[in-house]
Amino acid sequence: MTAPRVVVVGDVCTDVVALLAGVPAPGSDRPAAIATRGGGAGANVAAHLAALGTPVTLAGCVGDDLPGQALCRDLAGAGVTLAVRTLPGVPTGTIISLVEPGGERSMLADRGANLALRPDDVPAPPAGGHLHLSGYTLLDDGPRSAGLAALAAARVAGCTVSVDPASTGPLAGYGVERWLADTAAATLLMPNADEARLLTGCGDPAEAARALAARHPVVVVSLGAEGALWATADVLVHRPAHPADVVDTTGAGDAFTAGVLSVWTAAAGRPDPVEALDAGLRLAAAVVGRPGAR
Repeated sequence: MTAPRVVVVGDVCTDVVALLAGVPAPGSDRPAAIATRGGGAGANVAAHLAALGTPVTLAGCVGDDLPGQALCRDLAGAGVTLAVRTLPGVPTGTIISLVEPGGERSMLADRGANLALRPDDVPAPPAGGHLHLSGYTLLDDGPRSAGLAALAAARVAGCTVSVDPASTGPLAGYGVERWLADTAAATLLMPNADEARLLTGCGDPAEAARALAARHPVVVVSLGAEGALWATADVLVHRPAHPADVVDTTGAGDAFTAGVLSVWTAAAGRPDPVEALDAGLRLAAAVVGRPGAR
């Protein structure tokens, strides 16, 4: 049976990934291997879902520039159905990822056209389908109305809904209570450990997962090298991370999300927790073993 179509709402960006070598050299030069790739949290999740055979539509915005054209061409070639609006005179989003030896990264974001997302850019999800909303969509006044409209439309259509909180810095600035109110109807919440702590005030990720599961039917918390948790009102499942030689952690969370969602949608929102977590962890391990998010 074909999995229900997933509608992903989120950023489409060019990733400039710099794999740094040597020690920091303020005021001087530092060697780096630099490459340009497709990125953006929404685009990453959609591309991975398509590669896993899950029918997926991506809603987003790009500029009328060469990077925007290339990103759309690559996503369509990967099997993603595009609902991407092109904005004249606005640059496509760009993310610069500075990756330290060992794989940890810092990111510099110019979201560009992504900030112009409108409610009418987002197609209504099919009845019985699934909406995945990248949390970045809610964290800026520009695209926030589009994110809220997508959540409302999914509820009307009877779809399951997943949301990831995106990033602790912007999330804290936006306001935890405000964000929790915006996403109260989400079926599946997908924070990482730091985001789960911020959303709950709990120091232990397992306690945070349980606290969030009092709000949402299912909570999945990614723990990096420690694996991941699946929490419901009465179940807590932990799975260890898959072995990986870490090169770059950019996009690992997006890959994990896509792996989980591929199992979630195939099981019509009632997956086996172990199978879903392992699918996410398997894909995340593959992504961190190479430069770039996908």
